[in-house]
Amino acid sequence: MQMRNAVYKELETEQLFDTHPETSLDFIHVRRAVEAGYTRPFLLVDTQIVRSKIRRFKAAMPRVHPHYAVKANPHPQVLRTLIEEGAGFEIASIAELDLLLSLRVPAAEVYYSNPMKSREYVEYAARHGVLWYVLDSVEELRKIHSIKPDARLYLRIDTPNIGSDWPLSGKFGAHPDEVTDIIATAAALGADLAGVTFHVGSQCRNPKNWRVGIESAKRVFAQMRLAGLKPRLLNIGGGYPVRHVKPIPSIETIADVVNDAIRDLPPEMRVMAEPGRYLVSDAAYFVCRVVGTATRAGKRWMYWDAGVFGGIIETQEGLIYEIRTDRNGREISWVVAGPTCDSMDVLMRDQMLPEDVQEGDFIYIPNAGAYTSSYASNFNGFPLPEVRVF
Repeated sequence: MQMRNAVYKELETEQLFDTHPETSLDFIHVRRAVEAGYTRPFLLVDTQIVRSKIRRFKAAMPRVHPHYAVKANPHPQVLRTLIEEGAGFEIASIAELDLLLSLRVPAAEVYYSNPMKSREYVEYAARHGVLWYVLDSVEELRKIHSIKPDARLYLRIDTPNIGSDWPLSGKFGAHPDEVTDIIATAAALGADLAGVTFHVGSQCRNPKNWRVGIESAKRVFAQMRLAGLKPRLLNIGGGYPVRHVKPIPSIETIADVVNDAIRDLPPEMRVMAEPGRYLVSDAAYFVCRVVGTATRAGKRWMYWDAGVFGGIIETQEGLIYEIRTDRNGREISWVVAGPTCDSMDVLMRDQMLPEDVQEGDFIYIPNAGAYTSSYASNFNGFPLPEVRVF
C-alpha cells in the first residue's frame, strides 16, 4: 500500500511537456469550406492528417498494434483511411460492428471492448464472427461463455488515472480480489481468458500511468498462468492526448515508457492499443455560428448554433477548447451557450473572447475531430453537424 501511495504521489507531481511538434488542420482549408457555403455547423476533416497520426503512432511503438476506437469518429471515410493504413478496430456496439462489416473489415479482427454487453449483442457479434470480448466481472464472463464457449476473452483491470484530464476508473475495471475470482471462474469453466487490458484515463498527460498499468497486467498474467490459463494478449488501451490549451507529452515520450515496459514480454504476446482521439482529433476543425448575444445580470452571453447537444458536449467534462473568431477586439469574459431551450446547454463560463463578437459571426474550434459529430444529437429538433471529409 505504501508503494502504491508513493506511485500515486509521483504521478500527481510530475509534469511532462511537449517534446515534439503536433499537427493541426491548416486554417486555409477552413476558410475555403466556409466560402463554399454554410447551412449548419460542420466538422471539416483532413484524412492526410489521420494518415500521418497513425504512421507516427506505429513508428513510436513498433510492437503495438493500433486498433482504432470507432466511437471517436465513425465517419466511413475516416474508417476507410485507417483500413488503408493497416489499423485494426475496437467497438462498443453492434452498430459499430455493422459499419465495419460494411467496409469489409473481418469480424475476427474486431475487438469488442465494451465491458458490459447485452446478451443479444453478444449473440449477434458471435454469429457474425467476432472472437475477442472484454469483461471485468464474473457475471460477464459467465454470460459470454454461455453464448460462445470458444470466445477469446480479455480482462479489464482497474489502474490509476492520476494525471488524466478525465479519469475513467470507477465504472469499469476489476479490482485485485475480483481479478482472482474471475481467473478462478475462467479456469473452472474452461474459458479462454487470454489477455489483460486497462485504460489510463482520457487525455492522459502522465506517461507513468502506462507503466503502472503494464506492470499490473504482468502480475495478472502470472496469476493466469498459475491457474492453467494461457495469456497471449496485452491491450494497453487508449488515453493518448492531443493538444488543446494544456501542454501534453508527445506520443514519442509515452512510447519511451511503453516500449521499455513491454521489452521483457515474450514474442508470442500480442500487444495492442486502442487510440481514438489521438488519431482523429488534430485532423479537424469544428465550425459553427453565433445566433445571438445578450446581457444578463451584467454578464455577456453568446449563443451558438451548436452546443452541448450539437457536438460540443466534452466541455461539460472539463475539456477546454481553443476558440477562434474573425474578430480582434478587446477580450472580455463571456458565457457561451448552445441554441436549445435546455438550461444545461451552457458550454463555457468566463470564456475570454473578443467583445465585438456579434450575431452571424463564425466560430472555429481546432483539433475537434474526436467526440464531436459522434456525440451530437437532434435534441430540440436542431440538425446534426455536417461532416465534410477531404
